[in-house]
Amino acid sequence: MTLAWFVTLGTRALITPDEGRYASIALEMARSGDWVTPRLNGLLYFEKPPLQYWIGAIFFKLLGASEFAARLWPALSGLLTVLAVGFTGRRLWGPAAGLRALAVAASTTWIVANAHFLTLDAGLTLFLTLSMCALLLAEWGSGNAATRRSWIWAAWVAMALAVLSKGLVGIVIPGGTLLLVSLWRRDFGLWRRMHWLSGVVIFLAIAAPWFVLASLRNPDFAEFFFIHEHFARYLTQVHHREGAWWYYLPLLVGGLMPWTGALPWLWQRRTAKSPHARLTASDVLIAWALFVLVFFSASGSKLPSYILPMFPALALLIAHRLGTTRVAALRWHLALPVAAWLVVLVVSTRMASFATASTPSEVLAPMAWGMRIGALAFMVAGGLAWYWLGRNRTTAAVLALALGQLVGALSVLQAHNGFGQLKSAAPIAAVLRPLIAPDTPIFSVQSYDQTLPFYLGRSIVLVDYVDEFALGQRVEPDRSIPTIDAFLARWQALPQAAAYLGHDTWQILRDRGVPMRVVFEDARRVMVLRR
Repeated sequence: MTLAWFVTLGTRALITPDEGRYASIALEMARSGDWVTPRLNGLLYFEKPPLQYWIGAIFFKLLGASEFAARLWPALSGLLTVLAVGFTGRRLWGPAAGLRALAVAASTTWIVANAHFLTLDAGLTLFLTLSMCALLLAEWGSGNAATRRSWIWAAWVAMALAVLSKGLVGIVIPGGTLLLVSLWRRDFGLWRRMHWLSGVVIFLAIAAPWFVLASLRNPDFAEFFFIHEHFARYLTQVHHREGAWWYYLPLLVGGLMPWTGALPWLWQRRTAKSPHARLTASDVLIAWALFVLVFFSASGSKLPSYILPMFPALALLIAHRLGTTRVAALRWHLALPVAAWLVVLVVSTRMASFATASTPSEVLAPMAWGMRIGALAFMVAGGLAWYWLGRNRTTAAVLALALGQLVGALSVLQAHNGFGQLKSAAPIAAVLRPLIAPDTPIFSVQSYDQTLPFYLGRSIVLVDYVDEFALGQRVEPDRSIPTIDAFLARWQALPQAAAYLGHDTWQILRDRGVPMRVVFEDARRVMVLRR
């Protein structure tokens, strides 16, 4: 499984926006040696904390700038999340439950997908999962008082690292879950056992120094990071990522595959009347998953990966319930993922119908083959799972199903590379690099590909483009060009230059008689040189 988990990381081009953005920041940090102030394309960038940039920069220094090094931390985060879930399941409910938890987590579609693309959410989910698992092991891991205290301290450490990964959500999710489960079960014992004084000291010792240093070096940091990037992002639609209240429900259904059919099993009616049975590990897991879902559903800014932290909790719950669910019900459970992969198989035969002017059919053909291979792999695994269930070997069936889903998902991800090339500057850089000198100015006019600085290994001058660069351009206005006319004046004066353009901008400049020679063009963008 470990080999399969990592084998595709370096075989796909980085795509815009997230992969290019976070790879470029880490690469710039590695080259500049400034570990306090993140920069994106040479401009100040304070939307997120630096932990993933630090780790990415270290990997670039050790392994060189590559797609593999860029994606290594999300992949490691996903694998460590899976191992944490398996370890916790084993400690709470025994070896069989631990193995099932490992298999369920390793094959949950949304965990696999987010571990194989470069975003911040896999790292955040790792540390949130560690904090959740540490709390579960402290309360229900059968340790003595010293062991319990150590697990609670580990939870505080993990929360601090979650904050350094993506901000205040690193404490909001654990804190919100604690409040929710306490109100729901009317049991506030967890609050009294959190070792608040020593825990807060540990938390601040890890999380606070960077925030203090960043504020001292950059006067605009605190207001932008805490107000604009947290409160405004959550409470308003300033980032234009709104969605309906049910936005995450289809993502939950699809992202939990092939275990979506287990959702009805997760809620079990209580029969015990003992006060000691009032609060269980399952209660915490249910509260965790519900809080994540509701919290992000209420947000004014929504992205698909935001709910990733709920899936490890669901994997633990599913693994626990699998041990008590009848074989007949488990066999019926196979129907939903088999039907889903059959749909994938049918869609793969109709991929040409999805072609557009900006997405030609030739880039969709490899995806169709990847979908077919994935569907075949899962069908074989589904047959094996049916066979093992018929012999009451639930764990063997779970392992077969998990392996089939993992192979199928990775096949589809690998086949995405043809389409991904349309959202990557890798082919542009390959053409442009031999044609320019190291000091040739490169402009990005009215558009921007986040992967371009990474693949060219240098910053690009933005022209009439703001988006997430507003703060950086306000603080350092000389690093960009505000208007097309100012750009043209500079372009005309240069002996050699290159420019990245969208088709509409290219057409406008061509009609104005701007001297330029096309060196790269595809369905979505154009790269030109000063004649």
